[in-house]
Amino acid sequence: MKRHLISAADLTRDDAVLILDTAEEMARVADRPIKKLPTLRGRTVVNLFFEDSTRTRISFEAAAKRLSADVINFSAKGSSVSKGESLKDTALTLEAMGADAVVIRHHASGAPYRLANSGWIDGAVVNAGDGTHEHPTQALLDAFTMRRRLVGRDAGIGQDLSGRRITIVGDVLHSRVARSNVHLLTTLGAEVTLVAPPTLVPVGVESWPCEVSYDLDAVLPKSDAVMMLRVQRERMNAAFFPTEREYARRYGLNGDRMAKMPEHAVVMHPGPMNRGMEITAEVADSDRCTAVEQVANGVSTRMAVLYLLLGGSEPAVTLNNARTEENK
Repeated sequence: MKRHLISAADLTRDDAVLILDTAEEMARVADRPIKKLPTLRGRTVVNLFFEDSTRTRISFEAAAKRLSADVINFSAKGSSVSKGESLKDTALTLEAMGADAVVIRHHASGAPYRLANSGWIDGAVVNAGDGTHEHPTQALLDAFTMRRRLVGRDAGIGQDLSGRRITIVGDVLHSRVARSNVHLLTTLGAEVTLVAPPTLVPVGVESWPCEVSYDLDAVLPKSDAVMMLRVQRERMNAAFFPTEREYARRYGLNGDRMAKMPEHAVVMHPGPMNRGMEITAEVADSDRCTAVEQVANGVSTRMAVLYLLLGGSEPAVTLNNARTEENK
């Protein structure tokens, strides 16, 4: 793996499978009464969040703490950033504190890349979402969830998603999750189709390694997984579709549409959901929806990322260390 995780496109197929396999080991640790490993004891992980977040920040915090790292949570609100401090000065402050890894979420696309390549800090940089650009750990946890559901928990070790057909539906234009998933799922061998209103399809999408469709009903019967994206109204400064009701009618997933999917197919959502818009309560609360699993899997996946960036390159080391500690 590279020193930083900025984009899902940076990962090779072997990198991605190593992370997923390591996450599987981390998930086994989560099933134990004591969920901590000593792997990153003495290391400091800073969560640097310039945008509001619940799932991602808490997930990274839980992941670092389960690896015994020291965690510093930094929120832009109420900090010197709100007084006008630059990203550079903030980074220099973190470097002075001895940060071994910085997990950054920023409203500006490219901010994590700037931080990683600036020379301001020596630690690893993990992109926790930047603008409308990418969110690589979300794509990794999504792939982890798909592999578990479609291949199997134990059978999936060492496997990718070759031949699986994944459909991503909704507000692709504003979705960093969609961009990261297209890159990662394609790297893992999956066939990806984007479904969205024409107004919510990004310019230049023809260069992406995926298909584009405007007919959700035509794509559902041949999908192994359907990922519904949240309509990001907070990023919209124009009318991208007539009404919420019209959007739900054409691009929302309801019980009738879910019935058109193959029996083994799963429904995914990165959260938070707009129930009744992109997904109905009937679908969101069904056994086929993996939204809650994705949250749990996010901790295991982010543990794997932090471990591989800061701890080592062999997943088995994690469990060997854990057993050694338990036997002391």
